Amino acid sequence: MLIPRVRKGVACVLFPLLIATGACAEPVSASPAVADDTAEIDYDITVRIDPVARTIEGRSVITAKTAEELTLVLGRRFEVMHARVDASPLGPAATTGRMRAWRISGDQRTPRRIELHWRGELSALDTSLDHPQTLGGNEPASSAAGTFLPDSSGWYPYIAEKLASYRVSIELPAGQRGIVAGRLVEESESGGKYHARFEFPSPTGGIDLMAGPYAVETQIMRGADGKAIQLRTYFHPQIADLAPSYLSAVKGYIELYESWIGAYPFTEFSVVSSPTPTGFGMPTLTYLGIEVLRLPFIRSTSLGHEVLHNWWGNGVYPDYAQGNWSEGLTTFMADYAYKERESAEAAREMRRGWLRDFAALSPGQDAPLNNFTSRTHGASQIVGYNKAAMMFLMLRDLLGRETFDRALQTFWREQRFRITSWPDLQRAFESVSGRDLRGFFDQWLTRPGAPVVRIADTTRAKSGSGYRVTVTLEQAEPEYRLRVPIAIRTGEGEQFHTLDLERGRQTFTFDTRTLPLEVTLDPDLRLFRRLMPDEAPPILRQAMVDRTTITVLLPESGGVRGTAETLAGKLQNRALKLVPAKDNLPPVAALVIGLEEQVDAWLARHQLPQRPEIVRGKGSAQAWTLSRPDGVTLAVVSARDEASLAALIRPLPHYGRQSYVVFDGAKAIERGAWPTRAQAVKLE
Repeated sequence: MLIPRVRKGVACVLFPLLIATGACAEPVSASPAVADDTAEIDYDITVRIDPVARTIEGRSVITAKTAEELTLVLGRRFEVMHARVDASPLGPAATTGRMRAWRISGDQRTPRRIELHWRGELSALDTSLDHPQTLGGNEPASSAAGTFLPDSSGWYPYIAEKLASYRVSIELPAGQRGIVAGRLVEESESGGKYHARFEFPSPTGGIDLMAGPYAVETQIMRGADGKAIQLRTYFHPQIADLAPSYLSAVKGYIELYESWIGAYPFTEFSVVSSPTPTGFGMPTLTYLGIEVLRLPFIRSTSLGHEVLHNWWGNGVYPDYAQGNWSEGLTTFMADYAYKERESAEAAREMRRGWLRDFAALSPGQDAPLNNFTSRTHGASQIVGYNKAAMMFLMLRDLLGRETFDRALQTFWREQRFRITSWPDLQRAFESVSGRDLRGFFDQWLTRPGAPVVRIADTTRAKSGSGYRVTVTLEQAEPEYRLRVPIAIRTGEGEQFHTLDLERGRQTFTFDTRTLPLEVTLDPDLRLFRRLMPDEAPPILRQAMVDRTTITVLLPESGGVRGTAETLAGKLQNRALKLVPAKDNLPPVAALVIGLEEQVDAWLARHQLPQRPEIVRGKGSAQAWTLSRPDGVTLAVVSARDEASLAALIRPLPHYGRQSYVVFDGAKAIERGAWPTRAQAVKLE
């Protein structure tokens, strides 16, 4: 069966302050055989692109150093003008979806030479698409403002399920610049044409091509091994002034991760702008929308995430058949690490966000971590990014920072440009630590859900030297082997302990010198678990990601009804389960959207709490959560008029981690989460 081409080793950029519903996506990849530093497949590609006419013409020579049967794939939209395998013409193709494929029989005579000439028309670049639509598309598109040929579109002939090295020569009209991942070997402009040649000598999973009317800035840095690393920005003229700050930031991130992991594996890194709201990372570059690059926080957050992917994901490849470990590790060593550098409180708030996001999932909505391959919706991001990152935090807490870092360095040295799995990562940590980690990895990778832990009982009593405290912990089935932090508050301060909870119910005893007042479970939120209701106040994301959520649209007809339905679709990113406004609500999460008077009347009719004081009378629109008496979460969206409701369509999906948001037009002017309460028991 033909396996469609998908992007391999490509991570999408995270926007932690904006993307609350998980707007980034990477396609799922079938894993090729494990590769070493010499690729069995090599591509030599020459392409000529006219962005205005939206045409492409190319010639590709593929050298195959393997005797096995091969599958050659090309997008159906492209016409093959000439094709041969060694001295023989290529046979007929089979078609599946947007691709056509040729079976090339095995042959002991190697290397084999496969040559194709092809041409075709590219789609028009659509700058009106929103972020998820852009990331989810796989159309090769072009215009004078920019060209993006994603690997998954089949814009060039490739061998399915094989890593490959390559050389790509690009011809464009003068004034345009093109780039693919790899080393820029040469470029020139003459006779009204621009030429550039790139090479990628190590095995990699695919080729994405970008072009546009770029102004290019270059800076050279020296890597940890002394080699020169070319840093470049390919920016549209309207953001060319941002180049120096981006070059400086990239240099800082490379220095950080070289000292943490090992030498940067490539000879360059480029930041490339897109006229669409794109966020992709490839080996040696990241491709970001113009408006995204203008955001001031991107340089201190998401940019580093993409630089780090040159080690994890694009330097060591995940074995997707056994789960994608690279997104969680990159989230831990980038997004979370930056919060740790900022402050202990900032890191704690990120952990709280992860746990609160997980608490927003309905039962059965998540999956085992080793089933995660790519982010396709909010629930998969919560597992593949957040749960995995917190698993690495718990592993570091278990082994200690020094051992943890040495294991990562060992993993990097041994697995560069290889396809690796969670078991490979486990072996690196076991080898360096000298510990058997099978139980740890097994429970966090193969089980869905999360442990539920609670303080079942506490007592205190006078003892000879002070006081004795007894704490009984319980966990729901299936039982985990957990290291549970607790704090005992006394008149002199707090005592911290880590308890080894291995059964459904265990009792632990502690002595204190002064009167113990309170016991708190996991006060610093370092254990991945399902929060108790008081620890996880309702957030907007619960109505967004819960697939049982119903939708109540209060406008009955006209343009405002259509606007409300469009907004609901953007928030839930799936087919809506509409319930008439007059009906009683079933006991499932609900999203309610309407104009101010409609919302107030509906809440009163259903005897639900009125709009909270913190949002009342503010802005042009508000969104907030409330809990019904039966504990079910409602998300309410209220707007002054149709224009105010329409202004929420783009921004509101990015505020899923909030309990309330107030908008003035499309701008959020206030936001926040309802207060949380730690799981604590007073001692009496």
